[in-house]
Amino acid sequence: MAEAVFRARVEEDGLDGLVVVDSAGTGGWHEGDGADPRTVAVLRAAGYEEDHTARQFRAEWFGTLDLVIALDEGHLRALRRLAPSARDAAKVRLLRSYDAAVAPGGAVRLGGTVSSGEAPTGARSHDLDVPDPYYGGMAGFEECLEMVEAASDGLLAAVRAALEGEGAPAGGQPTDEIRSSEGKVRSSAGRDRPSKDHDRASTEQGRSPAGEPSVA
Repeated sequence: MAEAVFRARVEEDGLDGLVVVDSAGTGGWHEGDGADPRTVAVLRAAGYEEDHTARQFRAEWFGTLDLVIALDEGHLRALRRLAPSARDAAKVRLLRSYDAAVAPGGAVRLGGTVSSGEAPTGARSHDLDVPDPYYGGMAGFEECLEMVEAASDGLLAAVRAALEGEGAPAGGQPTDEIRSSEGKVRSSAGRDRPSKDHDRASTEQGRSPAGEPSVA
């Protein structure tokens, strides 16, 4: 779902030549399958195009990626465990940390500092999660779409600013983790348990061997 939404935002903003959006799951239970039919229905009803095939995130991808967006805290932890280095682990962020309504300024405040990808001090762990709608009805998928859309606007602004050299994306990410306008953004993150909708998008940005946008 988040892959389709963020790709649409990128295309609408004219960044599709610079930013590549893709997705993968933290588990391989449904590798090769398409998205949950309810996800497809909700996306199409909202005017989004959807063409998704599930696959599993690979640790070796971190070397060519700058930003990895997880949809909930469980995925955040799983992806950071896969990271080969502390620098790679720092690339993993929560999607809703870019939602200004949830995290003012596009960041989560932790004990007086501004960070991203973690729940606020004293908050319930799911405060920044996009909930898993798999075991519920259509209303849950519609709610997820609303959350993804709101956060995608902030994420797009952060990526755009980084590509324009205006500084780090929201959440205090170091500027050198977003390379240049020759980079790409890919999308990956998934479920910690089997679910048809397990490829809940995350975003990454990197450089192809030729220095041109490409999908790995």
